[in-house]
Amino acid sequence: MRPARFVDHPWLIPALVGSAAVAVRLLAGPRTIDDAYITFRYARNLAEGLGFVYNPGQRVLGTTTPLYTLVMALAWRLGLRDLPGVALALNAAADAGTAVLLYWMGWRWAGSRIVAVGAGLAWALSPMSVTFAIGGMETSVVILALTAAFVAYAAGRSRLSAAVMAVAVLTRPDALIGAALLWGDMALRPLLARDMGPWRVRLRRLPWAEAAIFAGILAPWLLFATGYFGSPLPQSVQAKVRAYHMAEFQALLRLIQHLSTPFFEHRLFGRFWPAVGLPLYLVLYLGGGLRLVRGEGRTWPFVLYPLAYVALFSAANPLLFRWYLAPPLPFYFLGILTGVAGLLTDASGRPGRARVGGWATGLVTALLLCSSLQEYTLHPDHGIDRPAPEMAWYKLELLYRQAAEEVRGRLQPGDVVAAADIGAVGWYTGATILDTLGLISPEALPYYPLDPSLLVISYAIPAELIRAEQPDYLITLEVYVRRTLLTAPWFQESYLLVDRMETDIYGSDGMLIFARRR
Repeated sequence: MRPARFVDHPWLIPALVGSAAVAVRLLAGPRTIDDAYITFRYARNLAEGLGFVYNPGQRVLGTTTPLYTLVMALAWRLGLRDLPGVALALNAAADAGTAVLLYWMGWRWAGSRIVAVGAGLAWALSPMSVTFAIGGMETSVVILALTAAFVAYAAGRSRLSAAVMAVAVLTRPDALIGAALLWGDMALRPLLARDMGPWRVRLRRLPWAEAAIFAGILAPWLLFATGYFGSPLPQSVQAKVRAYHMAEFQALLRLIQHLSTPFFEHRLFGRFWPAVGLPLYLVLYLGGGLRLVRGEGRTWPFVLYPLAYVALFSAANPLLFRWYLAPPLPFYFLGILTGVAGLLTDASGRPGRARVGGWATGLVTALLLCSSLQEYTLHPDHGIDRPAPEMAWYKLELLYRQAAEEVRGRLQPGDVVAAADIGAVGWYTGATILDTLGLISPEALPYYPLDPSLLVISYAIPAELIRAEQPDYLITLEVYVRRTLLTAPWFQESYLLVDRMETDIYGSDGMLIFARRR
């Protein structure tokens, strides 16, 4: 009886890759990011019958992830009240799915088991993917949906692809970039089919069925949001554009840095690595992308997605929160590793040399994976003591939680708490929140943009907003109010500093808690 081999169990390796993704995330445990708490509060209020609202009675769409919110609301309704834990489990499963799809793409399209395993593990172990999975964000889910939509399309299942891409858009609106690439390829593949002779051509049908499926899935939310909120466009998008002061080309520079160090190579090779990494990885990615397209022509949307993503976000130049850096990564990983394999194994057609090229590809892949592991720490200096990426930093959220719990003990019925970072504050106080940034408080928008002379960093709380709204409490980093409220004599007369917590986050001189003098 011959011994069993891997080839006899084709799902064993991808199952191990997916299991690695789950294990790394569950081992790290939840390290919830402030924005995730905003979604959780919407979900809790919805599940408890208060409506799709952040503050009861105020219909403002301040979350960009309606589908993820509905899933969290369902979990709460079913009695699963630990939403950070629910989010962790959901995201771990989603990232495992993405890792398995990357394995499948590497095996089927790149034709290399080394590329397949490398791409799957690159996503499973990526500090960027792990950070936002354990951070409670919707990032893992939207990336799985994007990847699945591209895979379905490349496999010739365009209607399924349209349905899954609609799910991605409902999870986060920037998935429209992927949708646009799919629609472009559907409409233009090919515009002219040459199956009737070189001089006789016919137009390909337009993707009406796919468009109907896509629109049909999106329509219920668009109709509800328009009727309920007045618009399907999240208030938070407009607020961030108005409130944050951005230097020219800041998003582009951040994305260039990101593309230069997808495996956190600066940890291994030093801070000058980006000068090498950017041209090297772009060449490898483009070469690998062309190889993938030769293997399966319908992979064009997949290959173009990272480039389109970078181009559009650079043109918009928003404040690029770290979780917006993650979506291009799985596609970037697969393209780079396919490029490495092509460079090292196709240099010679001789079987012996090709085998050497395969080993060399494996060594390079292992080096890149080890480079990613340099970003991990066995014992983080805050939060739960479990191995996790160092970038999974949530000191600020822990500090806000501490401040929120202190204020909660002082609250009277009807009190309003103001804050610029409202996630943990709103979740742990349960109070009505005045969002000084304007994500869920439209009354804040007229006070932006601020005079740049009032800013220490990219954001500050407008003094006149607090003067007009008179919240009962204000929880803020000192750096947000250094040149606004702290220089206003009326504020000193109207508000009392009740606590100051030590911190130098963002250059602050503490976390401050003010109470309105009654």
